[in-house]
Amino acid sequence: MRRHPVAYRYAYALFEIAKEKNQLQELADELSDVDNAFSETGLLQRAFTHPDLSNDKKKQILSGAFQEKVSPQVMNLLYLLVDNGRITLFTHVASNYRDLAHDEQGIAEAFVHSAKQLTDDEKEAVADTFAKRAGKAKLLITNVVDEHMIGGLKVQIGDTVFDGTVANQLARIQSRMIHGKRK
Repeated sequence: MRRHPVAYRYAYALFEIAKEKNQLQELADELSDVDNAFSETGLLQRAFTHPDLSNDKKKQILSGAFQEKVSPQVMNLLYLLVDNGRITLFTHVASNYRDLAHDEQGIAEAFVHSAKQLTDDEKEAVADTFAKRAGKAKLLITNVVDEHMIGGLKVQIGDTVFDGTVANQLARIQSRMIHGKRK
């Protein structure tokens, strides 16, 4: 998800608090849990966009749903978003926070396109190999199966693509033959 300018400010403020208290991953997990709960129940769209629902009532709903499950920092963020009329940005805040936490921890997300589903060992090998190339400590792999691929892998980390597919290799050979260039 792209950085949302308003949501980023909230995410960055929580990120600074989490860094100070050494709770980066804990708060990332809590934000993810709250975001999943909002997505699964539709609560965010239905209840929090209703014009007749007061901020106090919205806070009561949040408190009842999450008070025992998340840290005071996440509850305070939810309350602040309600008070400022920005609760509908929560998904963006959670995503921006996750990106900040991943950057701090040297983690990147990678999409690996392959002709077949990769095994856990293959994913781990790809993660180890490409984490070094990307200058990251760890890669979180999402395997995308593309049945139209002949073979090989295409790895996308952010805006960088490593294309080791058979189709790309054949295209490079064809280009060299046409232009007469050797690498």
